[in-house]
Amino acid sequence: MMRLLAGFLAGLLFGLGLILSGMSDPAKVLNFLDIAGAWDPSLAFVMGGATVTTYIGYRIVRRRPAPVLMDRFDLPTRRDIDAPLLIGAALFGIGWGIGGFCPGPAWTALPIAEPGTLVFVPAMLLGIVAGRRVA
Repeated sequence: MMRLLAGFLAGLLFGLGLILSGMSDPAKVLNFLDIAGAWDPSLAFVMGGATVTTYIGYRIVRRRPAPVLMDRFDLPTRRDIDAPLLIGAALFGIGWGIGGFCPGPAWTALPIAEPGTLVFVPAMLLGIVAGRRVA
């Protein structure tokens, strides 16, 4: 029960951060990608803040013998770059550029009825199902 509550609170904090930073607005994301037009660099600051926070968090967490609510850490062990990783990254980037959403902000914008989410989220879910079947 405690893990569920902690996950909910972490997701709530993440979602609020996305909303406050404006990342649930696809126009903001698309303006960041439009370097030759109405370029908006604010997404770079959000990504930079996330990178610094993640770096510090990993440095602190890696000193612990185990997570607070689990028996062991579940960290990725693979370090190679293979075709599925490159194809998945390319599809993610293309979808992000076309729709203006990545999965986190899309879920965050869904309850506020952001128009693109009604198409993007079902398409994303179909892509997840299709990807699992192919794999």
